[in-house]
Amino acid sequence: MGAEVEHVIEARGLTKKYGDLTAVDGIDFAIRTGECFGFLGPNGAGKTTTVKMIHCFAPVTAGDLRVFGMDVRERPREIKARIGVCQQEDNLDPDFSVVKNLTVFGRYFGIPARDAAQRARELLEFMGLWERRDDRIRDLSGGLKRRLVIARALINQPDLLILDEPTTGLDPQSRRQIWDIVRDLRRRGRTILLTTHYMDEAERLCDRLAVVDHGRVIALGTPAGLIASLKGEHVVEFAVNGDGAVSGHAARGSLDPRTLLALPSVKSVRSESDGILLTVDEPHVAIPALLEGLKREGHALSRLTTRHASLEDVFVALTGRHLRDE
Repeated sequence: MGAEVEHVIEARGLTKKYGDLTAVDGIDFAIRTGECFGFLGPNGAGKTTTVKMIHCFAPVTAGDLRVFGMDVRERPREIKARIGVCQQEDNLDPDFSVVKNLTVFGRYFGIPARDAAQRARELLEFMGLWERRDDRIRDLSGGLKRRLVIARALINQPDLLILDEPTTGLDPQSRRQIWDIVRDLRRRGRTILLTTHYMDEAERLCDRLAVVDHGRVIALGTPAGLIASLKGEHVVEFAVNGDGAVSGHAARGSLDPRTLLALPSVKSVRSESDGILLTVDEPHVAIPALLEGLKREGHALSRLTTRHASLEDVFVALTGRHLRDE
């Protein structure tokens, strides 16, 4: 392990342009040693481009980016030696066995053959892949391939592990297996940078995260802190028969947002194509008042659900659209 610094990564005004396209637009963030930090945002938001600059694959257009206290422009070789990268694609060598994919990769870091073999065994046992060590890559499921890619990223015992969309395309069971691996690595003190467009993944795994959209950081904090910024811990979703859209003005057959906001415990109102969402502090207070108000105005309730507020609600509040709409 290299010398420990307070911030593994520090970015100030970090910018990346491809011609007239600005993929990363002057972002600021810092990642502390030992934390799992997430970039949450839709495809094309600039997450992967930022990651490429961090592991010195793509040059910085403007701004300052330091990894382990070193400028990525000046000391890329030293930085790369201390980073493990799990890319989105399963770019494993199909001609090699499971174990050989690790030992051969170890040569790129100058790891002696005996040490590489020992590390490969330890990593495959950790990933639950030792019994499959002689299998060919084509015989592995998508989930097993992702585990192997993460194992390969750890072969050089990196100070920073980058996981770029590690569970995209996996079935729910495989996703949760990857989550367990990430949690175990966190408990071992590994510094992790995770990019994802899955709200639940970011909320469950990250100590802190940056919400990214159109190349900019639009919010940064702990998952709980970002959700608390909504000023309502719960969401009440409901729909009424007929024209139940929230109108900007009071109108016959529509629901006036001012009336809904006046209900006790209601903090915000949002209209969607299939209903209306209220962020509230106390559902047991807001719901009876809502039902009474709907009855008084002659609206027939067709659906009513409650849930805890989520990072999806944060993203919608900040951008006006859902992450899945991208």
